[in-house]
Amino acid sequence: MKHLLLTFISLCTIFLPLSAQAQTEEEPYQWPKEPDVLAKLQAWQDLKFGIILHWGVYSVPGMVESWQITSEDWITPDTTRTYEEEKLWYWGLSRDFNPTQFDPTQWARVSREAGMKYVVFTTKHHDGFCLFDTRTTDYKVTNSGFKGNPRADVLRYVMDAYRAEGLMAGMYFSKPDWHSPDYWWPAKATPTRHHNYNIKDYPERWARYKQYVYDQVDELMRGYGPVDILWLDGGWCTPPREDIDLPRIVANARRLQPGIIVVDRTCGGEFENYQTPEQTIPDHQILTPWESCITLTQDWGWNDHPQYKSVNRILAILSEIVAKGGSLLLGVGPTPQGLIEDSSVERLHEIGLWLQSNGEAIYSTVPTPIYTNDEKTVWFTASKDGHTRYAIIPNDDASGISTTISWQDNLPKKGSRIVNLATGRSVRYTVKGDTVTITLPKEASKTHGIALRIICEE
Repeated sequence: MKHLLLTFISLCTIFLPLSAQAQTEEEPYQWPKEPDVLAKLQAWQDLKFGIILHWGVYSVPGMVESWQITSEDWITPDTTRTYEEEKLWYWGLSRDFNPTQFDPTQWARVSREAGMKYVVFTTKHHDGFCLFDTRTTDYKVTNSGFKGNPRADVLRYVMDAYRAEGLMAGMYFSKPDWHSPDYWWPAKATPTRHHNYNIKDYPERWARYKQYVYDQVDELMRGYGPVDILWLDGGWCTPPREDIDLPRIVANARRLQPGIIVVDRTCGGEFENYQTPEQTIPDHQILTPWESCITLTQDWGWNDHPQYKSVNRILAILSEIVAKGGSLLLGVGPTPQGLIEDSSVERLHEIGLWLQSNGEAIYSTVPTPIYTNDEKTVWFTASKDGHTRYAIIPNDDASGISTTISWQDNLPKKGSRIVNLATGRSVRYTVKGDTVTITLPKEASKTHGIALRIICEE
């Protein structure tokens, strides 16, 4: 994936049911028309926190996923090899992909204990390496260095493990496929991420590619149990330049997996059921379905020199995103051996402990019109009935926690308590006009953040 910024327009009344929320003529988001899709989308909006797993041949050397085999200007080439040699070297990494410690039950357990509620697993990135046993190509995990292992069809075991832990199951799938000769035709150069021939001149080649994509998604929908989310990446592969007949693909997917959420990310339209700003948080509240996909380290896949975000930072990111109406999809890269490494496990465990005590302020909440204070040190969420507000005060690395914090509106009901969710204890506060001032104990600065329950005036 490449860094992308999306422009969103807020709409709808906050406390209306999802299906009753109306859009304006200017709004690019389109609500799904199918009742079962709307129902699953509303269930997904309650989850708030998920994990996306990037894993593939790029994990073997610990490099930026897939992108090294493009020749775009932003890529720094390996000058010890020609570009064609680089591609051949990269394709050959499949022979070295042999994750003998592959343990999806560990992934799923760690994710659940971290408080995550849904998973998006990379079935195929742009390089075309399939982490499922497809009939469409030999460039797949069951023909890699892992061939012959009883769990070589890794997608099956990943999906089963996460469903067993109670997480909503999603599949990442790249619409472009650089390994396919009908996308990157070997007879021509590959200067960009796009297909490298004129479709009008070779319509039969593009027709084969469209069928190839259709067949792979069909296999995913038929062969791996219930699927809740089809998360489509490669937004440049879209009409009019690269039309893969997505309506046909989605119609078949929903015939096989009724109600499945489709995320045709960055493309807009009827098949982008929720939007996905990448490595960023929008600067305003958005009341249509969305998630920010952000990495735990600086990279999507595994590498041997990770630069981790702190637990405090991740929880601050989660709090801000949920207050603005979204969900956090946290990126974690399993190792070449097939494990989530200890340094990731430790951080995810700490996140999960905080959510055990404070998750009431995160899960199944809705946005509230006043969603932060002037200093942006407090983030507010609300119960679905609107009577309870939650104030989340992250112990962010930059700002920490002040013992005295004020905000306007979201006033507590007269005579009611403001309660620290983690301790169950009351927090001292005063109200003057439309301003609340709370006083926190000094030990608050030693926590990852404070979440408060407020019974509000109506």
